[in-house]
Amino acid sequence: MAYIHGISTKMTVLIDDSQHPLIIDSGTHCSIVAREYLDKTFPNWEKKLLPTKAMNFESGSENLTSIGTIIKDIFITHIKGNIRLNPEFVVLENAHIQGFLLETDYQRIYGIDINHSKDRHITIGTVSFRGIFIYPKDHK
Repeated sequence: MAYIHGISTKMTVLIDDSQHPLIIDSGTHCSIVAREYLDKTFPNWEKKLLPTKAMNFESGSENLTSIGTIIKDIFITHIKGNIRLNPEFVVLENAHIQGFLLETDYQRIYGIDINHSKDRHITIGTVSFRGIFIYPKDHK
């Protein structure tokens, strides 16, 4: 399921056998997830936290603080078979993101191509997702 807003596409993916939002954003340089979201959805996630180099993050007028990185297996389900991604996400202390945000480099690595045409077409590798990720209008 995807919701088109600007140049990003929101999908529901499987992570650790449960559904989570993933935003595929063509304008971001780093895959990120908020500590607050991990606290709510992944008990004991801090045991898998890896150190990260010092990086500066900003969102609007706010500076964001990175506390490390975490690697998550992401499964995108499709009738032709699941697609597995294994990206590294920077965990941000004071971000307000409800889900995971996938950066531009991983889009190139995994061959993700987003066409914001009338039919909202997403291609990952050679598997095509046409119109199957559209949320209902009342989706929050």
